[in-house]
Amino acid sequence: MSAATTGKRPVLREFRWPGLWVAIWVAMIGAVVFGSLVSASDLPTVPDGFDKVEHFGGYLLLSAYAVMLFANRRGQAVAAAGLIALGVGLEIAQGAWTVSRMADSADALANSLGVLAGLMLGPTPLGGLLVWVEGWFRR
Repeated sequence: MSAATTGKRPVLREFRWPGLWVAIWVAMIGAVVFGSLVSASDLPTVPDGFDKVEHFGGYLLLSAYAVMLFANRRGQAVAAAGLIALGVGLEIAQGAWTVSRMADSADALANSLGVLAGLMLGPTPLGGLLVWVEGWFRR
């Protein structure tokens, strides 16, 4: 029974393989968590200030993917709030749980701005990109 016949609004977009798309998003989040908590010596060196671009871009991708995954603005907003909380929480964890990393409010801000930028892609054609990709693979 589909969401249309039950009167409930669907949480995810209409996918043939919803588990695959959600698993990819969860793996992306796992990669960000790992990268945020791994020892600084295990990470490549970047020019001063470029890490803010990495933070912004990483969270933009996570948020844009959530926009492509969730069917409505409410689900997208909940995902965005969760990603902002994750970004802030990981910054706190870096300061509390690691010896080679430090909490940085500028990183948390870059994370949050990336999430908001990704959320803004919802009403654009990019919002339907995953549905289009899945349709392309079905052919």
